[in-house]
Amino acid sequence: MKTRLIVLCVAVAFAATPAVAQQDFSEVEIGTIEVASGVYMLQGAGGNIGVSVGADGVFLIDDQYAPLTERIVAAVRAIDDGPIRFVLNTHWHGDHTGGNENLGSSGALIVAHDNARRQMTVGQFFELWDRKVEPSSEGSLPVVTFSDAVTFHLNGDVIHAFHVEHAHTDGDAMVHFEKANVLHMGDVFFNGTFPFIDVYSGGSLSGIISGCNKALKIVDDDTSIIPGHGSLGNRAELVAYRDMLQSAHAAIAPLVRQGKSLEEIQAAEPLAPLVEKWGNGFIKAEAFLGLVYEGMAR
Repeated sequence: MKTRLIVLCVAVAFAATPAVAQQDFSEVEIGTIEVASGVYMLQGAGGNIGVSVGADGVFLIDDQYAPLTERIVAAVRAIDDGPIRFVLNTHWHGDHTGGNENLGSSGALIVAHDNARRQMTVGQFFELWDRKVEPSSEGSLPVVTFSDAVTFHLNGDVIHAFHVEHAHTDGDAMVHFEKANVLHMGDVFFNGTFPFIDVYSGGSLSGIISGCNKALKIVDDDTSIIPGHGSLGNRAELVAYRDMLQSAHAAIAPLVRQGKSLEEIQAAEPLAPLVEKWGNGFIKAEAFLGLVYEGMAR
């Protein structure tokens, strides 16, 4: 059973790391969705990108993979031709930071949480997949970091980025456009599917639940929510996602506390009631269960 779990997770490991040599980006197209006045979401390969445009220039949230930078810039230029001044990384994974070096060398200031820079600096070892992630290049590292929160006053809005502890990783940031009423949640929110939890970088199911609850205190029924993966969301979808995570936690945690092995918990199928609705993303139930178990067992 564990071997099968590892196979199911390998594709996720690739998506979460800076290494892209094994991936083909030739057919990737960048889609643009207007979220609010002056705020857009770009979708391509990897994490969803947030874009703010206006008189003060362009502010990006995440930048996907390095081979896509030219196409991402072209998509931004189709919206606004101002300079790309800032890139804020929601966390350290390569499908959110891969374009850092390209954009940084073009003049953008790269910003992230302290722990996101630290993870990029030291690299990581994913035990479940026996896969090592090498440290990121010096040119791709954030040059401005924050411990709790940082605020940008740009394009007629107040853009507030704040840390969420031990959620998807230990260095997650969510970004709130206060006037536009838009929240970018990074990979704390996988809209409509089970999430990937990087337990090797300090992520946890309970932390993601806490992050969702923190977000729910900010958003209202009119808020547009940009997830790390999935379609543009809203408050009702975030509530449904949070409730699913709570159900998963309630089903798995007692079995872990009883000292049951991963194979025994898999056999019990604690996620069976959730699979039909939530198991259709790139994280399948068995992979999600394995990651949750790995985190709880620690």
